[in-house]
Amino acid sequence: MNKKKYVVSTNLRGIFYMLFGTFFLIAMTVVVRHLSSELHTFEIAFFRNIIGLSMLLPILMKRGFVSLKTNNIGGMALRGIFHAGGMLFYFLALTLMPLAELASLSFTSPLFITLLAVLIFHERLGPRRIMGLILGFIGAIIILRPGSGVLGLGAVYAMIAVFSWSIAVIFIKHLSKDNSTVTMTIYALFFLTLFTLVPALYVWQWPSIEQYCWLVLLAALGTIGQLLFTQSMKIADVSLIMPFDFSRLIWASLFGIFFFSEHPSVWTFVGGGLIFASATYIAYRERLVK
Repeated sequence: MNKKKYVVSTNLRGIFYMLFGTFFLIAMTVVVRHLSSELHTFEIAFFRNIIGLSMLLPILMKRGFVSLKTNNIGGMALRGIFHAGGMLFYFLALTLMPLAELASLSFTSPLFITLLAVLIFHERLGPRRIMGLILGFIGAIIILRPGSGVLGLGAVYAMIAVFSWSIAVIFIKHLSKDNSTVTMTIYALFFLTLFTLVPALYVWQWPSIEQYCWLVLLAALGTIGQLLFTQSMKIADVSLIMPFDFSRLIWASLFGIFFFSEHPSVWTFVGGGLIFASATYIAYRERLVK
């Protein structure tokens, strides 16, 4: 009985963490959109990473340089390249399309990860996973509606960002076998800072004091949101809390309406719901198989 209550308690906390984690992550995108009218998104991405890296320095000093020990520095760097590419294109997409549409398209990431896992790790692609992938990409087509004028440069950037991030996740899956979470996080932020600095230098302008405050808030929102999201996945049943990841679309719609006067179409919710349902089903089937 006590064990059952404990499971219920951790699942409820997992749902709580997921809801607030997605809230903070979408709030971060609002700050990016706000700052993009004054600073280039490449520079915003660089400051988001370097401030995030500085937040990890106390952990590095506490644990010592043993946290930097790895036998796959090349893999860490490649992961950083694709992760940086995903972030840069995602921030560009933020300035060119409604928040709700971008949130909906981001749900395609698990679909790309599944395809890449089949191609790289030769995982089995059964009929249920195939059907889930087909339905998911149909959802993306519903959102983009080729020929309707919705498929603009922002949507192209969004899909490039999702695909690039999916490749980074494949590297994470491989690297996590021999490296701790702290080691991977430190190297991720180090290479993200390094690889986003190069494009940032081409558009560089020194931020004002007010802009620095916004950049610190941006890094804090992203860090808190990611920690809450990760913690929810760690303590609760994934098949239970994954449906609550759909709250990203709700938060994005609300922020878009109140801050940017964006009113998402019904097709955004129909397509986003279909993508999310298919991605959740694929994750559920993989869990059953394991």
